[in-house]
Amino acid sequence: MSDNALEKRVPSMIKEKGQYLLAFGIIVSMLAVTNIPFLVIFFFGVFAFFLIKTFTGGSKSDNRDIFEFYLSANEILRDDDRRWFGFELRETIDRGENIVRRMTAAPPLVFFALGALYSKLGEHKAAVKYLSRVVERPESDESAYVYPTPELRQYVRVLRRIEREPADAPLTSAAIRSLERARKLRATTLLEDNRTKFSAGELSPGQVAAAQLDPSNAEESSVPLVYTEELVREDSSPGVERDPLSSKNLSTDQGDHHGDPFSNRKPITELLHDIYDKNAR
Repeated sequence: MSDNALEKRVPSMIKEKGQYLLAFGIIVSMLAVTNIPFLVIFFFGVFAFFLIKTFTGGSKSDNRDIFEFYLSANEILRDDDRRWFGFELRETIDRGENIVRRMTAAPPLVFFALGALYSKLGEHKAAVKYLSRVVERPESDESAYVYPTPELRQYVRVLRRIEREPADAPLTSAAIRSLERARKLRATTLLEDNRTKFSAGELSPGQVAAAQLDPSNAEESSVPLVYTEELVREDSSPGVERDPLSSKNLSTDQGDHHGDPFSNRKPITELLHDIYDKNAR
C-alpha cells in the first residue's frame, strides 16, 4: 500500500461501524426468527454494545502513550546542558517506534521527534529516514490526512483540547509547542547535517565504543607483539645467557668480570690436580 492510499480509500471508521451494524442486524434477525421475546433481544443488544465499547476503548490509552512520548522526547532534545545516558534515549526511541508500528497513520510530529532523537544518538541513517519523511514528502503533512483513522481522530480531539486549555496540561502543551517550533526551524538543517554525516561514514558513539572494545583491534594487539619481539631478540643475542630466576643477563665473556676479586682463581679441576700432586709426594 502506498503512503497516500489512506487518503484515497473509504474512511475506516465508516467501514467498521457498518460491519458492527451488519453483524448486529443479522443477530437480531436470527433471534427474531426463533421467536425469542423482544426483551431478551434488547438485553443481548445492550450487552453486545458494552462489549464493543470495552474492546474498542483502548484509543485513550494509546493517545496517552503519544503525549508521554512527546514529554520524554522534548525533555531530551531540549538544549539545557543535561547529559543523557544512551539507554534513556533508546527507551524513548523504542516508545516512539511502538507508536509508529501501532498506528496506521501516526502524527508527523512523532516522526520528527524520532528523527531528532536518532540524530542525538548518532544513528544518522535512521535520522535521515524519519526526518526526510517529514521534510521532503508532502503526504506527511497534516493537511494530507483527509480520511483519519479512529485513533488519529481521537488523538486530534485530545490535542485540540490541550491547545484550547493549556492550563489543564501545561507540561504537555509546552512540550508540543517546543517540538513544533523545533520542527519548523531545525528540521531541514537537521536532515542535511545527518545526511552529510551518513555519507561521510561517521560512526555513532555506540559504534565507536564497540570498535574500541573489539579484540581484533590492531592498536591493542601491537603493544604485546612488540614487547614479545624485543624479548625474543634479547634471548637470541650471542654470548648472553638468560637466568631463569632473574631478569639480569649473565655474560659468558671473561672480560665482563673485570674488577671481580675472584676473577684470577683457578678452575676446580686444576686446583684438585695440584692438591693430588702435593699429597702424592
